[in-house]
Amino acid sequence: MAQVQRRGYFRSAVDALIAARQRQAARYVNGALLMLDDETLKTYGYNRDELQRKGAAYTY
Repeated sequence: MAQVQRRGYFRSAVDALIAARQRQAARYVNGALLMLDDETLKTYGYNRDELQRKGAAYTY
């Protein structure tokens, strides 16, 4: 029977920190993208409504 390895406390903490920073970066990028006009967003394959649903770190 295979033994299941448990993650250590520090590894779990680092994983949580990384996930939080990734969410923070995504909100920052979404906020920057929301400053662009709709035509530019469309050119790069983004949708303003979708970006607003995902949230932004700052408002424009």
